[in-house]
Amino acid sequence: MKSLLLLIVILIVLFGCKNPEKEIVSKKVNTLSFIKTNGKQLVDENGTTLILKGTNIGNWLVPEGYMFKMNQVNAPRKIDELLYELVGPDSLQVFWNKFIDNYITHEDIKYLKRIGCNHIRLPFHYKLFTQDLYMGNRNAGFTYFDRIIDWCREEKLYVLLDMHCAPGGQTGDNIDDSYGYPYLFKSKSSKDLMTLIWVDIAKKYKDEPVIVGYDLINEPVAHYFQDDIEMFNNELLAIYKQTVSAIRMVDKKHSIFLNGSIWSGNFEVFEEMIDDNVVYEFHKYWFDVNQNAVQPYVDFSEKYQVPIYMGESGENTDQWVYDFRSLLDTNNINWCFWPYKKMNNTKGIMNFDEPEDYHLISDYSLSDRSSFSKIRENKPDQVKVQKALNTFLENALYKNNYPNTGYIKALNFTVELLKMY
Repeated sequence: MKSLLLLIVILIVLFGCKNPEKEIVSKKVNTLSFIKTNGKQLVDENGTTLILKGTNIGNWLVPEGYMFKMNQVNAPRKIDELLYELVGPDSLQVFWNKFIDNYITHEDIKYLKRIGCNHIRLPFHYKLFTQDLYMGNRNAGFTYFDRIIDWCREEKLYVLLDMHCAPGGQTGDNIDDSYGYPYLFKSKSSKDLMTLIWVDIAKKYKDEPVIVGYDLINEPVAHYFQDDIEMFNNELLAIYKQTVSAIRMVDKKHSIFLNGSIWSGNFEVFEEMIDDNVVYEFHKYWFDVNQNAVQPYVDFSEKYQVPIYMGESGENTDQWVYDFRSLLDTNNINWCFWPYKKMNNTKGIMNFDEPEDYHLISDYSLSDRSSFSKIRENKPDQVKVQKALNTFLENALYKNNYPNTGYIKALNFTVELLKMY
């Protein structure tokens, strides 16, 4: 009898119990396919065409002053400095950690999938992959990447990784957290660091089909440097060659997205095709919507038989967004509008309320902070500021957001109320 009982127990263990390791693995099974270029199109591994339609997850890993309503305090390091002045180091650490946790959650990704997005573009700062203190932490990039990639895998949403802020600065303005000049193009150490970071990213994600590609440098070279554009284009092409070659040593699968110069709009930099799995990216804001606005990029795509991608646009009326999105669809151009979420602003998919007394922060950003005495003189009540920041973090949560229906309709996505699961 004892032998029979023992046999029954063994059989239950072998066949009747769930294997927790298998359960964990099953949650990570990918149902998305690697995407690659095929002539002017993007196709999956079955040859099915995919036209990218999505939104940028702006302000999450690259804080922007206008979204924080901090006016000319408009780059990540300047925002961090202002908040440090207002609440001190300990509260600042807590704020950034909570901001990362609250501003984008799994619920946000679920919502984007439900309304019709098939991908997100994820701007990030190179300092996330260094020992520099950035948003309260050091070398935290893969922690944040893994989090959102896991969510997108579960929701079957592609992710485009976008180096929005490159070492040394690629733009020479606030959006790349630079020092007023695109020193990336003058600094060998900056170029090598950029390449090294991309190689580390490619090594980690080379077998991850949820990632649709690597967007190497966002909006290289601002229009302020137009007079030297030939020199900058030569340097930009050289950086592209160096980085693409290094990535291909470890990852031959993922598509690489290359921006034109002058805020991504100038394709003259592409004097040669440096890889056979590249998507060519332009950004376009504030113009009269007509065929002439996109024809140069359509011609480029036709001439070289390569896909093109409109990586950023928006910040305009719902009607303008509708007109431009329709134009892109008519021309079968992949697109991603800017941004997903903002505070007290309808020019995005999602919105949330500005806290009471938040104006104290905005007003302080406009004040004279040129000396320590001026900082002390103009600093607002810390208790009220802390309360405003705490409320900001709570309001930023998905459950306290509300969709901008006009903007969503303009993108031809499905309008729906928020759902909690």
